[in-house]
Amino acid sequence: MLRSDAVTKGIQRSPNRAMLRAVGFGDSDFGKPILGIANGYSTITPCNVGLNDLSKRAEEAARKAGGMPQMFGTITVSDGISMGTEGMKYSLVSREVIADAIETACNGQSMDGVLAVGGCDKNMPGAMLAMARMNIPSVFVYGGTIKPGKLGGCDLTVVSAFEAVGQLTSGKIDEAQLTAVEKNACPGAGSCGGMFTANTMSAAIETMGLSLPYSSTMAAEDEEKADSAARSAEVLVDAVKANIRPLDLLTKEAFENAISVIMAVGGSTNAVLHLLAIARTAGVDLSIDDFERIRQRVPVICDLKPSGRYVTVDLHNAGGIPQVMKLLLDAGLLHGDCRTVEGKSLKELLADVPSQPSSGQDVIRPLSNPMYAKGHLAILKGNLATEGSVAKISGVKTPVLTGPARVFESEEDCLAAILDKQIKAGDVVVVRYEGPVGGPGMREMLAPTSAIVGQGLGDKVALITDGRFSGGTYGLVVGHVAPEAAVGGTIGLVQEGDSITVDADQLLLQLNVDEAELERRRAGWTKPQPRYRNGILGKYARLVSSSSRGATTDHDD
Repeated sequence: MLRSDAVTKGIQRSPNRAMLRAVGFGDSDFGKPILGIANGYSTITPCNVGLNDLSKRAEEAARKAGGMPQMFGTITVSDGISMGTEGMKYSLVSREVIADAIETACNGQSMDGVLAVGGCDKNMPGAMLAMARMNIPSVFVYGGTIKPGKLGGCDLTVVSAFEAVGQLTSGKIDEAQLTAVEKNACPGAGSCGGMFTANTMSAAIETMGLSLPYSSTMAAEDEEKADSAARSAEVLVDAVKANIRPLDLLTKEAFENAISVIMAVGGSTNAVLHLLAIARTAGVDLSIDDFERIRQRVPVICDLKPSGRYVTVDLHNAGGIPQVMKLLLDAGLLHGDCRTVEGKSLKELLADVPSQPSSGQDVIRPLSNPMYAKGHLAILKGNLATEGSVAKISGVKTPVLTGPARVFESEEDCLAAILDKQIKAGDVVVVRYEGPVGGPGMREMLAPTSAIVGQGLGDKVALITDGRFSGGTYGLVVGHVAPEAAVGGTIGLVQEGDSITVDADQLLLQLNVDEAELERRRAGWTKPQPRYRNGILGKYARLVSSSSRGATTDHDD
């Protein structure tokens, strides 16, 4: 029995069938599984501009495989274009909107399965949230990574353009050089090319078995990406027949595998937020402390941007995520019995993958010669973050810094101060009221951090925030500080010039002010009025959980 029988079977469903006939159903089609194709296509961003072609390939393949595909659209917000603006507040919110849209279409139409096609950062976790909520057979198709831009023999990504702004203001380049970077950073279709958030989340989904092997690192414009989309549709038809569902795959062990791979490839801090949210929706007991536990035993073995040398197409050419997984599996750092949407275990899937990376490349290193002996996403706690915070410490030469607080109530104020050269070596920059509730929406701080790096202060300044950082950020940065300022967190009590310690070695984020003084400040603190009362941002601020729990609207408390 199919779920879609609810709209296709019986005399009483004659009007339903009449409408389905108008969109291409024939007599023999009413017994076939109805498969949603959640198409994230838009011309808003290069990440999603190629998705329509992939969706059409998947649609054709699903029909040939015996399914009845029905395509519908989902939205996207371009993080790179909205970065540094008020529009960035809608980015994380769009994760929930995408999840709601896919759930609404699939459940409203009694679909038997869904193939989601996404590109920009929130498309991946949004689709995964919907899959976990509905628990119908599902496959995710990643739109693919952009190829690197080229300038003067160097590979460029969009982060190169953000950093060039800081280089210009510090006199390291002129406007002509800035324009040259701008014109060459993004050469075509695909998601941002380093191990930033989109590529991190696509790698996580492949690891958890809801995308096909090798698909998470393919270039958007290569033919193999379209072939993989078609194959994904065939796999979905088989998954419906075999009744393989997301919650069969999204186990605690599968999430641990995803975290291990994210550590190994040097992935984005946003993966912490998204995996916590997906796990919560899936009913899996995953906490922020699990990331620290796994970080302690899994090294960074991939030399990838933003802190490394290579981009995601280089990772693909070196063996992709299966090669990374095979190294971890052989070292006992991966649960090989976890299942995939193809019905195979990871151990079976990786059986023919070499046990060592190719000697002709240095994108993926052997575990005996890692980039870093431990993972790069550290969970810091202390009186500034009693629930936790996330620090990305790859490439950090100064993991411990104690300095005076430079306090800003918004990202815009912070960026203006940086560009005006008001931030000096040794400062601890605090950007607050940018959390899930306070922002609302946890804007990413790529513009300030890139400007700091561009001015040559990346190893000399710390930046902490209750907002987020882009996957393209690196340096001594600490985000997701919880509790956030808007709900009374200690970050809201920091005053200009206070001493703050950021210690990635001791996993400490500490405001060096005695408890009596903090209690005095807390007694004088008043909760700010919401920045938005109506619309989606107002609704989100009322519903959203703490960042330490994934900043999700799927919660029961």
